[in-house]
Amino acid sequence: GIEWAVEAGDIADAASLRDWLAAMLADGSGFCDAVFLAQAHRAASAGDDVGLREIAELAAAFVPSRERQLDTTTQGRGFIDIARSAWACEGLDNMVAACGGVIVYPVAVGLVSAAHAIPVAPTVHAFLHAVVSNWISAGARLVPLGQTDSQRILAAIEVDVVSIAKRALESSVVVDDQQIVV
Repeated sequence: GIEWAVEAGDIADAASLRDWLAAMLADGSGFCDAVFLAQAHRAASAGDDVGLREIAELAAAFVPSRERQLDTTTQGRGFIDIARSAWACEGLDNMVAACGGVIVYPVAVGLVSAAHAIPVAPTVHAFLHAVVSNWISAGARLVPLGQTDSQRILAAIEVDVVSIAKRALESSVVVDDQQIVV
């Protein structure tokens, strides 16, 4: 999305990149991914295989495009494979199996952090901080921006990261025949 936003002229400088980041965090994939990460972590930590499968399926269904689906599932699988190789732990394979199929990146982060008993709150915060850092890196190359502007944006957006992490941790996912609420 950031490439399109730069091409469309929506992002042209540090201020417009900061605004775009805030919107993506609050109302876009940043918030949604953080909710799915938190819910996957909670279900995995509780041994709720049915809930974990539902979250994994819903998170995969929320991916808006084929390109993003390929990207997030490749990242998810890669993250799990690296975690297995470098930081193997008991229970991770069962959590992965409980998902029953495709695992998107935020769900993978939730599984691995739960398997390692890393608390959900710092995991969500670190995840959002990493996502924003990656977006800033892409924006710095596309606009282009220098390192100082990039670091200023990162410092300024940290307030939003904290707020969105808190909101995501307080959110719930309800799935029924009629409605999906995130």
